[in-house]
Amino acid sequence: MLARTLNEKRAVIQIDVRNHGLSEHSEQMNYDLMAQDVLETLDHLQIQNFSLIGHSMGGKISMKVAEKAENRVVGLIVLDIAPFAYQENHHEQIFKALFAVQETAPPSRLQATEIMRKFIQEDMVIQFLLKSFTQGKWRFNLNAIFAHYTEILSWQEIKPYTKPVLFLRGGLSPYIHKPEHFDAIRKQFPVAEIKEVLNAGHWLHAEKTDEVLLEISGFLK
Repeated sequence: MLARTLNEKRAVIQIDVRNHGLSEHSEQMNYDLMAQDVLETLDHLQIQNFSLIGHSMGGKISMKVAEKAENRVVGLIVLDIAPFAYQENHHEQIFKALFAVQETAPPSRLQATEIMRKFIQEDMVIQFLLKSFTQGKWRFNLNAIFAHYTEILSWQEIKPYTKPVLFLRGGLSPYIHKPEHFDAIRKQFPVAEIKEVLNAGHWLHAEKTDEVLLEISGFLK
């Protein structure tokens, strides 16, 4: 949703992190490992300096990459996640929908959609998730993601990152909403900009793609 437009003016690499997309499945999954995966990919491609854009878990991976390789990061954009150990489970219904599809193994996307509608009301979220559905199966490693969900919610505080960072928050999302979320950002990213995308939830890049692209383009220049 973002890469197509960004690719018009800059080289864009879209990385499927471990247990997602076409990348390998692994029983091990934490932010240190996933950040190292990204850096190894960039090293393999002989890319020294880069900007990072990450949403949700991808945002936390991007922040961890920035901690590991601060001198290589030109720009950092984090979509609707804070460097914070969340306690709330906002994905219970999504997991139920995903497991229901996995157990049924429907042959068509239409049938998968009908199964998911029993658990998820937002069609946009269903269609977004179905991008990873092919030939009756999920491309991502659902069992491993579920097993490591507590680790995905968690966060180990990093030393202050003093380069510019843009945090985009969905105005209707709970992920950057509480005072402790803003405090965590300011403590670890003291010069960060935090901007709100009005009338957008957690999937702000899908709901308000043009507005998100405008903010990204203005930050990266």
